[in-house]
Amino acid sequence: MKAVVRYDESVHRVSVRVKPQAYEAVIGSGLLSSAADEISAALGRASGSGRAFVVTVPPVRKHWEKTLLGSLKKKGIQFHVLEMRNGERYKNISTVEQLAEKMVKLGADRGSFVIALGGGVVGDVSGMLASIYMRGIPCIQVPTTFLAQVDASVGGKTAVNLTSGKNLLGTFHQPRLVLADIATLATLPEREYRSGLYEALKCGVIRNAAIFDFMEKERERVLARDSAALEWLITECIRVKAEVVEADERENDLRRILNFGHTIGHALEAETSYRYFLHGEAVAWGMVAASMIAAAMQKTSAETAQRIISSVLAYATLPKVEVRSKNIARRILSDKKTANGVTHFVLPSEIGKVQISSEVPQKAVLQAVDELRYLSHA
Repeated sequence: MKAVVRYDESVHRVSVRVKPQAYEAVIGSGLLSSAADEISAALGRASGSGRAFVVTVPPVRKHWEKTLLGSLKKKGIQFHVLEMRNGERYKNISTVEQLAEKMVKLGADRGSFVIALGGGVVGDVSGMLASIYMRGIPCIQVPTTFLAQVDASVGGKTAVNLTSGKNLLGTFHQPRLVLADIATLATLPEREYRSGLYEALKCGVIRNAAIFDFMEKERERVLARDSAALEWLITECIRVKAEVVEADERENDLRRILNFGHTIGHALEAETSYRYFLHGEAVAWGMVAASMIAAAMQKTSAETAQRIISSVLAYATLPKVEVRSKNIARRILSDKKTANGVTHFVLPSEIGKVQISSEVPQKAVLQAVDELRYLSHA
């Protein structure tokens, strides 16, 4: 089923039709200045009803707090700002607990709501916090990174990491609204911006070949952060995510295709203690490995695999892979996508189409990681 996209003046709206309550992802430039209007409408509340708890990190707070809080003040919405430490290594249950304790001290109740202002880490932590605080309060996602705008903020997955692996503690808690303000991407460091682009490339491989074609042909515009190019790209990626989530909210079947590149990618992140790769960079190497595995198992053509690999490598100089293949294989066995000892890999068949395979031999995984190590040092 095709996701519904509406064009309201210069704003794009993608409906995410999930139960018990559908919500919208709103994409445009300069949305933070009118965020309170969108939030009030999404929550169905009068001005000033309920208190907002804005979770953010120092770099985002520096650039965008004033604009968001100005909008909340104008609307008469009371708020508190909760600052968490920045970085993937702080995406853990301890951070959730610390934020929850602050909310209790500030008098948060069931009429309160959480606003996640930041990237994927902030969104995941805030979403989990909202899902379990007093057994669940509303969450508004205001993603400020490309990766979070096209993927992490939509779909209701929340999670934190364990030392053993990524996203092993989590819940499903759909946001009430997603506000993707393209203007916030202007302040992203170049490495972080490019890292996020791999989630868009993923959408092109798994479901929408037009996205992949666009990123091949319009690479310079995308890297230059051209507003029109980004607006189209982000809207189409959210459309893909919405369609998949609507069909399979709880990741029982179709939603697993969103994990393309993530099986080995998550293992690379965990093996390097979440300090070496950015998430998108690890996923990029994971997509390369999955393409190699697909070609080796004759699930796809060598030409398709090479096209994916070439597109991945064209968007950034990725960090070198310097991990032991056996350690990655071991990490994969503890991944949340492994069930009854069987790991499910998402493998490309052609651009725009993938298949889920539970028949990938460990030898193929070891060889793929060896090839990543070689390729990254070439």
